[in-house]
Amino acid sequence: MDAERALRLTNRNMIAFDLALGSAAVLAPTATLRTIGHDRPSPDAEHLFRRCGPIWLTFAVAHAVAARRGSPEDWWALAWLRATELATDVLWSRSPAFSRPGARQGLWLAGAANLAMTLGFGWLATRR
Repeated sequence: MDAERALRLTNRNMIAFDLALGSAAVLAPTATLRTIGHDRPSPDAEHLFRRCGPIWLTFAVAHAVAARRGSPEDWWALAWLRATELATDVLWSRSPAFSRPGARQGLWLAGAANLAMTLGFGWLATRR
C-alpha cells in the first residue's frame, strides 16, 4: 500500500472515529470518559467533555467532504483541523482523573496521530 492510499484509508477511518466519539460525547459523556480511562467525572467535567462532541462531529464532516471531493483545499482544511488538536490530548493527559493504566500514553499517542495526519493530509494537498 502506498502513502496516498494509506492516508485516504486513514481519512475514511477518521470519519467513523470522529462520528462515534462526537456522538458518544454528546449522548453518553460519563461512559465515554470511563472508556478512555477517566475516573467518574464531576458534573462540570462531564459538560465540558459533552461540549467537545459537536467539535468532533464537525471533524467527521470535514473528513467526509475530503473523502468525497478530495480537492487540495479539503486536504489543507483537514491538515489545519488536525493541527489544532496536536497538543490538546497531551495537555489533557496531565489530569489526575486518568487512573487506568495506559490512558495517559493513549492520549500522547493521539497527539502523535494528529501530527502524522497533519503532515500527511498537508502532503495530499500538494499532490494535484
